[in-house]
Amino acid sequence: MTGRRRPPFPRPFGTVTGAVAAGALLLTGCGALPGASGDSREPVTVVTWAPGDGASAPDAVNMAGMTAMAQAYARSVNAAGGIDGHELRVVTCDEQDTSTGAGACARRAVEEKAVAVLGSYSRHGRAALTPLEVAGIPYIGGYGASEDEFRSYTSYPLTGGQSALLAGTAERLAQGCDRVSLVRPDTLEGDSQSWLLHTGLKGAGRSPQLDIPTAEGATSYDGEARRALSGAGADGGCVTSVLGDRTETFFDSFRRLEPAGADVRVASVLGSVEQPLIDRTGGRNSPFEGAYVTGWYPAPGDDRWNPMRKVIREEAFGDNRIDPDDTGVQTTWVAYTALKSLVESMHESRITAAKVTKALKEGVSADTGGLTPVLRWRYEDMIGSQAYPRIVNSKVTFQVVRAGRLVAERKGFVDVTETLVDASATR
Repeated sequence: MTGRRRPPFPRPFGTVTGAVAAGALLLTGCGALPGASGDSREPVTVVTWAPGDGASAPDAVNMAGMTAMAQAYARSVNAAGGIDGHELRVVTCDEQDTSTGAGACARRAVEEKAVAVLGSYSRHGRAALTPLEVAGIPYIGGYGASEDEFRSYTSYPLTGGQSALLAGTAERLAQGCDRVSLVRPDTLEGDSQSWLLHTGLKGAGRSPQLDIPTAEGATSYDGEARRALSGAGADGGCVTSVLGDRTETFFDSFRRLEPAGADVRVASVLGSVEQPLIDRTGGRNSPFEGAYVTGWYPAPGDDRWNPMRKVIREEAFGDNRIDPDDTGVQTTWVAYTALKSLVESMHESRITAAKVTKALKEGVSADTGGLTPVLRWRYEDMIGSQAYPRIVNSKVTFQVVRAGRLVAERKGFVDVTETLVDASATR
């Protein structure tokens, strides 16, 4: 990345650090923002959390790019006068990928009187959301790593989570695959993945997939790869795997065992396969070349990401935590873009969590610059699925890996509401 990093404010700027879950960084200051009328607009405090350097468990994830993106966004928007004249005060917290860390970060949000928690990552939904429910703080645009995000009344998701991705994968595979093998975790979440894929294939008149549950932490998937190849056949079949960080390990095994001349397409979802992984595993020579990938957002090279890339160049030059092609970084950007749209629509001199929640419930829309459809969270905007009652956006994108890059396979968004509702009704 190139560019000049400018000072976050044209005035003195204070930084405060807190001691929760390995530390929290506050971006704050005093005085009036450029473009604001005196001190008539109060600062807006928000929190973003994600596992960072404090995540030390063997299978812990590190999503430090999300909190770094939040900080860069705050510097950029405050230098331009804030959001509708409000200084944006960002508190970041290392969630540590533990329930203890998630709860501590949520309590920090309560202590800071945050108006919302934005663009965050946690696999520990109950621990993260319960304190927010008690305090009435909305959780806007989580990554979707926990199913609680799609059930809690304080959660306002921007996407349909992994469930929507699986439903989209089913629709894509049904279009061009005679037979499908699914390799997925041998967990309750994996059972749900299998059922979504089954529902989507059945709805398209296709035969059920060969379901191959497997251990999440395996170091080799040769046995599963052989079964997947057998189930898909050597011509016209497809293999899909949703194993998170272990997806790379599975496809390494699969490509080694795939017979020469075989015509087997592979597929996965964002979060399991994304551009940084493709780059790291060989680009155009990676095992994912030609793979179908279902995503929530436009492909990384889409022009709609240019505003985010500009902020990263200008406000986070040299910050290696932020990869603009990373889905976590993108999710944080989309969440902050949604908040900006919401606050500008409210046009209040003082923003509170209660006011944000009221606006969300009454149907104030959030425009994310085309990175998602325009979003609203009224009761009538939700898809009516018993299993996913908080989903308002059941649209996904179809992408494909070509010459080592994730590119759009189809323009626009694909609506997978029918599969989500059918899967919920029949499970």
